[in-house]
Amino acid sequence: MKSLATLLLMFTIPATRPAPAPSPVDPVSTASKRESGRWYLAENGHAVYCYGPVMMVTEPEGGLQRVATFCRGNKTMVPLKD
Repeated sequence: MKSLATLLLMFTIPATRPAPAPSPVDPVSTASKRESGRWYLAENGHAVYCYGPVMMVTEPEGGLQRVATFCRGNKTMVPLKD
């Protein structure tokens, strides 16, 4: 009788299974899916990747400077090489 009750309990209790591991996410591919940007040559000679538009801003001396906006690395504006 005990073996019959044990056998019935084995079939009625749901089996516990470990949750499947989450699939790895590539941060580069997800970043490129969210926003599209463009590479620019900065005034200091480095390449920068920016998401915003290119603008002309006034310099303190009175001239105009071409800048790229909203660049990687939390840079709001990066002066561009002409």
